[in-house]
Amino acid sequence: MVHGSRSIGHFPTPPFVAPPGAPASCQGRHRASTWFQWSRCDGGDPAELVAEFLADNGLRVRNIDRTAGHVRPIGAGSICGAALYVSADAGCVMAGGALGAPSPVPSIPDVYAVVYEHFAGDVPPVGPVGPVGPVGPVAPLAPLSPLSLGEWEPSWTPAEHADAVSAVRSAIGRGDVYQVNVVGHTSASYTGDPFPGLQRVAALPGARYGGVLSGDGWALATASPETLVEVRDGRVITRPIKGTRPATAQGRRELLASAKERAEHVMIVDLSRNDLARLPGLGPVEVEELFAVRRWSGLWQAESVVSAPIVGELGLASLLRALVPGGSVTGAPKIAALAEIARLEPVGRGVSMAAVGWVGPGHLDLGLTIRTVAVDGARVHAWAGGGITWDSDPEDEVAEAAAKLAPIQRALGSVVPR
Repeated sequence: MVHGSRSIGHFPTPPFVAPPGAPASCQGRHRASTWFQWSRCDGGDPAELVAEFLADNGLRVRNIDRTAGHVRPIGAGSICGAALYVSADAGCVMAGGALGAPSPVPSIPDVYAVVYEHFAGDVPPVGPVGPVGPVGPVAPLAPLSPLSLGEWEPSWTPAEHADAVSAVRSAIGRGDVYQVNVVGHTSASYTGDPFPGLQRVAALPGARYGGVLSGDGWALATASPETLVEVRDGRVITRPIKGTRPATAQGRRELLASAKERAEHVMIVDLSRNDLARLPGLGPVEVEELFAVRRWSGLWQAESVVSAPIVGELGLASLLRALVPGGSVTGAPKIAALAEIARLEPVGRGVSMAAVGWVGPGHLDLGLTIRTVAVDGARVHAWAGGGITWDSDPEDEVAEAAAKLAPIQRALGSVVPR
């Protein structure tokens, strides 16, 4: 585990781009002041360690109470909030689940938090946003050449992906699990400046958590539409997404009519309800909206809204342990699903199927890192998959994962067959 401030990464300095989930009121007028990182080899409880770091830096994460009346100081030097990223591996540690294969991007820590402060005057808004590393004005660099991607190299073939789907169906048949989310990984070499491509990913239509976050020699960009957990005005909210079709009139009709998609979706809504119900300090859990169809880029997706009021003490560490990794990207029961994921997926999930967002004095908002890419000094990495039930067709699941990847690859500059 590492703490630091004012260090410089290995990428060129980009124009300012806000981290995922950062409040609009602070964008362009905050800078990073200190940071924390943890990797799965470090040991300890990552939920408690990052909560301790944020609390020590003035954020109210020990008791996330009714914050509607909280007044946030906005003077120079006051704390604006913190960007927070938690990997799929860190989520497994927090949940007590099985760890899978190592991440294909080992330079990215498993927990990363950056505290931002307000600034005044002519201080430039530099910090760990975009591919730049954690903080500090850096000398201007000569412009790099445009991003050029090599061929995408999947970590498994379509046939191997289909075999994994069949293996999950067998596990369901044995009664080991009810549903498992199966995720594949692909990567491509690159030359040139990755930042414009990351910007395009973050700006994809429907990206509720569009943004870029980076550290020393790495960056991630997300176009995630899915809320893992939001705390605002005295309520805890999660918005699970499950169910996908092309964004056409026919695709919408098919999604609404699909018994398989609805059953899969309701199973994850129940898991989300159970996750919230286990938390201390919450009142009755309510499904505010069920199976609402939303659009993300060229796809329809089904989303529900599950929430509960805060009636007692509730801390960030407890929230992370209960909700990361998210049910919509693991399965049910969650711990059994994590064991199947560890057994079947040949490459670690890394920054995908994890959490990234913002912890502020008056709210918390973490997105689930679907539709997310990572870059290191040599390669661009992406992941996609879907939930598998007894009724899943292996070939259809392979095609759905490809459909989810296609907008990301196009945003990065790849030519993807339609």
